[in-house]
Amino acid sequence: MQRNEPGNYYFWNCLNPEHDTMNLERYPYINSNDFQDYEFYSDGPKGRIKKIVMFTKIPNSEPPIYNLGFGDQDPHSGETDDVVVSNNDDRDIVLATVANTIVEFCNHYGNHYIFAKGSTTARTRLYQMGIAGLWEEISKDFDVYGLKDDVWHVFKPNTFNYDAFLVKQK
Repeated sequence: MQRNEPGNYYFWNCLNPEHDTMNLERYPYINSNDFQDYEFYSDGPKGRIKKIVMFTKIPNSEPPIYNLGFGDQDPHSGETDDVVVSNNDDRDIVLATVANTIVEFCNHYGNHYIFAKGSTTARTRLYQMGIAGLWEEISKDFDVYGLKDDVWHVFKPNTFNYDAFLVKQK
């Protein structure tokens, strides 16, 4: 899942009040020059873990939809691992950071739909639990839809397990 050359990033402090979204704790991140790739560090009991967020346009989607790729960067290969479970006790902070990258991406490219699906059913369920747990804040800034039985539904916390998500900034 790696796309950009090393060093093609500049620092962006996501706590900048001019670009603030949601009143949630989050990590500062580094943003690529094309606003499609982001990296930040998760800090917790398992140490400092580098996280990668990537936005890739889904071909032939109308209106345009961008896939959100997310995972840990393998410290040895540099590849992004979207299957590893880091369990660093900071899920909500990580989710808020990813949400902030969505806002920055949309501020640069336009308010497009963002598609997100875990690499496994368990990971998708983890994303759903994170969204539900932060729903009060997330729903202020985003319209969220869940895919169930090949039909998109307005996201409703604690209803049923969704297969994927579409997110759009309000």
